[in-house]
Amino acid sequence: MKTIKAHCMVILATILIAGSFLASNNLTGMVNPISLTLLRFVIATLCLAPIVLFTPRFRKQIKRVLPRCMVISFFYSGYFICLFEALKTTTVLNTGTLYTLTPFITAVLCIFLFKMKVGLVQFLAYVLGAIGTLWVVFNGSLNALLSLSLNQGDLIFMLGVCSMCGYTIVMKLLYRKDNVIVLTFCTLLGGTLWMTIATVAMGISLQWDLLQGNALLSMVYLAIGATLLTSYLYQKASIALNPSSVTAYIYMSPACVALLTFLINGESISTVILFGIGLSAIATLFLQIMNVRNSHKSAH
Repeated sequence: MKTIKAHCMVILATILIAGSFLASNNLTGMVNPISLTLLRFVIATLCLAPIVLFTPRFRKQIKRVLPRCMVISFFYSGYFICLFEALKTTTVLNTGTLYTLTPFITAVLCIFLFKMKVGLVQFLAYVLGAIGTLWVVFNGSLNALLSLSLNQGDLIFMLGVCSMCGYTIVMKLLYRKDNVIVLTFCTLLGGTLWMTIATVAMGISLQWDLLQGNALLSMVYLAIGATLLTSYLYQKASIALNPSSVTAYIYMSPACVALLTFLINGESISTVILFGIGLSAIATLFLQIMNVRNSHKSAH
């Protein structure tokens, strides 16, 4: 039951992150993305701060939990920094393509760190998931995929992909039966500190005053829905699941974006896209089944 609940948490987090793509679209070109990410962390941290700081048992844990969360948030923030730095010299399509490598790279790292076994069938499931995701990203166009060319920005983003893999892994490695609310708060606080350092080091002006009306509402969603809630859900789920199970849901991200775009903006989903979504769903389900089987084998 605990494992099923953890899977539901990751699915909800995946949907919330998918919604962030739509919200981010409302903010494009208004403020520097790194400044926006810093604001996301600041708002999320401030929302959780009263609960943690005014609860004695939570407040006492900060000193013990924060050092480890600085490591966790380093990888989390590192992903965003690499993404925005990469987008100066590459495209959203390229980054979306490379991001499909995250589940497989995480699985490879888990082989060494957690002695997880990845057989041929499971490897093929990772390939199937990547194909399904790429199918959605490239709208089923083989020519668009073949015309993909990698550049310096893509190498920078690969560091970001590795950073995201590191984020899910260190969450598992550094967990010490901490309260998840305190863990989430310290991770968000750490993210605020790392993003502040990046903002100062890169000489980026904040310009937060430019956010008004719908843009401000989108920012609130990014901070609370796509940062605070997802951080909590991932922290909670990572206690029960291994990192490869968590990252496998990345294959469903484009499908969730397409579905939310249909529900919110009324944009239809073509049959071509539905085929790619189907492949991603089958691969994700199969990987979860394989991960459960592997976990049972290691337990016995």
